[in-house]
Amino acid sequence: MPSLQAVRDSNSAYSPSYIPTIVVFGGTSGIGEAISKGFARYTKGRAHLIIVGRNKAAAEATIASLPKASSDADPTAKGSQYEFVSCDVTVMKNIHQLAEDLKTRLEKINYLILSAGVFGFGGREDTVDGLDTKLAARYYSRFAILQDFLPLLKAAKAKGEPASVLSVLGAGQTSAINFDDLGLNKKYSGIDAMVHSTTYNDLMVQVRAQSYHLFLPGIDQIASTSQGFAEREPDIAFTHIYPGFVDTGMLRPKGPIARVVMLLARPFIKAIATAPKDCAEYMIYAFLNADKGMYRRGKTGDDIGLRSFPAATEEQKKAFWEHSVGAVKGKA
Repeated sequence: MPSLQAVRDSNSAYSPSYIPTIVVFGGTSGIGEAISKGFARYTKGRAHLIIVGRNKAAAEATIASLPKASSDADPTAKGSQYEFVSCDVTVMKNIHQLAEDLKTRLEKINYLILSAGVFGFGGREDTVDGLDTKLAARYYSRFAILQDFLPLLKAAKAKGEPASVLSVLGAGQTSAINFDDLGLNKKYSGIDAMVHSTTYNDLMVQVRAQSYHLFLPGIDQIASTSQGFAEREPDIAFTHIYPGFVDTGMLRPKGPIARVVMLLARPFIKAIATAPKDCAEYMIYAFLNADKGMYRRGKTGDDIGLRSFPAATEEQKKAFWEHSVGAVKGKA
């Protein structure tokens, strides 16, 4: 596994001749915010960074802290900018509308970062689309984003530039999938939702990278096997990465007793958790060092191959894809 210093050295060597476009979902806090800051630092502001989230004030504070590149002082910096776009990704219609907006004003996306999510083990809460909120935030939103933003990734490759997707969740931290209950509509628990969303991400990345040629009735969508989709996007990289235990503040206690317990536990958490800025170094390293096809990486950017990869037959993968495409259509 690469050391943190080796990763920093690799990231600092990144100096593209073009202005890269990076879209960071979940970029207003935690790992996503740290990725945004790190990428802006390494590019010295020579980038078009789009932060997608719900907290406008947090995004504006982040943007205000980032280095700025001036096209007056550096003509090659033309097109560099930072912007925030508000989007609740648990609502599929919001993702589709955002994609349509960005496709009208962006020429490409080089790096697409999927780090929005929730953490919790409570009961089921459905979104307006009838999806469990946890699964919507941690899986269905990511599938919808990949589906809708693919043309902009393809446009980057057409320019001879990299096109790399990073899904930050839990590569290698998977369990068996109940293919008879995709979406957990028959039997639900918060723990199952958290674990299944992680496993779904593994299959999503594999199916996206490998491709099945699947035509669904009434849906003009090509899914993936080793031919179909791979023939169309042979050079796009799809990475699922496990960030490990990161001190993002996601564990927010409710109630006075829980707050006291968390206060007492803070020194222990600080001692064992990775700081977001250090985690971001490994995340940036992962998407900058992904060429094409499927990648699965651990918390220090190491390639974990197919370790603990979910078992699924071709028929089950097809059913999984069909379910996902239908689920992310959203309400009209």
